[in-house]
Amino acid sequence: MEKLRAAIMGCGRISACYEDAFRRLSDYVELVCAIDIDLDKAKAFGETFHCHYCTDLETALQYRIDVIHLCLPHYLHPVIAIKAMKAGVHVLTEKPIAISLQDADRMMEVQKLTGKKLGVIFQTRYTKSVEKLKQLIGEGYFGKILSVRSYLTWDRPGSYYAGSGWKGTWDKEGGGVLIDQAIHSMDRVRYMLGSDIDWIEGSVHNHCHEMVDVEDTAEAAIRFQDGCMYHLYACNSYASDAPITIEFQGEKGRCGLIQDMGFYEADGCYTEIRNTYESTNVGPDYWGSSHHLQIRDFYESILHDRPVMIDGLEGRKTLEMVKGIYLSSLEKRRIYLPFEDVYYKDLNTQMERDTESVSGLYLRQ
Repeated sequence: MEKLRAAIMGCGRISACYEDAFRRLSDYVELVCAIDIDLDKAKAFGETFHCHYCTDLETALQYRIDVIHLCLPHYLHPVIAIKAMKAGVHVLTEKPIAISLQDADRMMEVQKLTGKKLGVIFQTRYTKSVEKLKQLIGEGYFGKILSVRSYLTWDRPGSYYAGSGWKGTWDKEGGGVLIDQAIHSMDRVRYMLGSDIDWIEGSVHNHCHEMVDVEDTAEAAIRFQDGCMYHLYACNSYASDAPITIEFQGEKGRCGLIQDMGFYEADGCYTEIRNTYESTNVGPDYWGSSHHLQIRDFYESILHDRPVMIDGLEGRKTLEMVKGIYLSSLEKRRIYLPFEDVYYKDLNTQMERDTESVSGLYLRQ
């Protein structure tokens, strides 16, 4: 099998997961370039794999890359993804796909135009527990799912934002606890339930983070088209990163996740699902250990010309949940889907910038 030639753009905190994945997937990929605005970061990552390193996409394109991994500030995902796809490169970006629905739509339009693959990282879908529970829900093991709840209570102190030029901003990160932390819970709920959304009603608040303008607390009620009600609570002003809890309540039983451990209960029997993949030990527990599984899946979609499992549309649907809560809070009303993301239309002008003008602006994730 001919190996894919890959580049990574953004060699900061999350890149440790990619370093692990590139080692695991050496039969699939050869890393040929590491890119970071901080040349020392790019050099350190590149030298680990004896590959090229640089500070911009244009230089990296000279090395004939097939696929690029984006670990950038959220607002740069569409800018770089579009430039790369137009240059003939497949793109796998960290979540979210973008910070506006219009930008996500533009990315999907370019993907269709160029025929390149576009994927969005939601690695928490790729666990044994999620796969098993989605299967049981789909088979009706718990009867009709009546309601879902998810709780995320983490700690993001002032120092988390002080060291970043983009975290905690509406124009570069696109929000706070919802778009940065709770988005994975929201994505898993939507994926496991397998239903589209009817309406969203929620509110966001900043109770404890005076140094930023975005929310540190959010709550919402989301009704799916199959009638299931989803109740969400998220905050990043807790004293620690407590385990995420997601629970589905059905007519015949319940199931859910405590962090990555799955459980289900029906007919008086309680069962736990322990994930069997090897721990990567490259980041916090809540990152999971499944980046390499999604990355491998994306590589196989390229090599065998198969549909991408978590493609641009899947990324957009989860972004729409986030943006629906923001819009509901702003306008103090229930939001029915689909809706127009009018408050971020001005960001479309950013899409017209050349990569030369924005590549020097990005900060490491």
